Amino acid sequence: MTSFGDRPAIAMTDEQLMIAFAEGKTDAFSELFTRYKQPLFGFFRRRVVELAQAEELTQETFLAVLRASSRYESSALFRTYLYSIAFRILQAHRRKTAFRATFLGATHGDREPAMQSSVLAGAVVREAVGKLSLWDREILMLREFEELSYAEIAELLKLPVNTVRSRLFRARLALHGILAAPAPSSSTTGLTEFEEGI
Repeated sequence: MTSFGDRPAIAMTDEQLMIAFAEGKTDAFSELFTRYKQPLFGFFRRRVVELAQAEELTQETFLAVLRASSRYESSALFRTYLYSIAFRILQAHRRKTAFRATFLGATHGDREPAMQSSVLAGAVVREAVGKLSLWDREILMLREFEELSYAEIAELLKLPVNTVRSRLFRARLALHGILAAPAPSSSTTGLTEFEEGI
């Protein structure tokens, strides 16, 4: 429940909160931050190796939302809006990481999503997901972990909904095949395939 000024405490939608924040009600942004700080951190944590880097990218995304609040269109779902900003920040981070690796000799650690876990099953699934193409992996993770709808994924990635459906189906089949097969040595997929798109 949220209350601003003389208004009664009622549950406001994300979109109403964003509009209220754009109108100068700072408590509205605090509520959005509370709702999305953990999901957004999870989005980055599954895609970068270092915990501190995931935290930094999460903060960077919220700062970008703050800066762009006056341009928010109420016709867009806030969740889609937020993840589109996060996705652009992630792509910029990946480009920077690739640049450093090429010119400064840094490692490509951020290519694979990584989570510390003592559960072997979790490690096996993560390794299997890592073997998917980066594009299919992103669609699968947006659907399964961020729980975005097909329409939201399509809007976020600028793809037709049918393409999202078919790629998700293909990714799930591929994942099932990888998990069912004897475990070969792990492989990594480069950044360029994702950057180039379909």
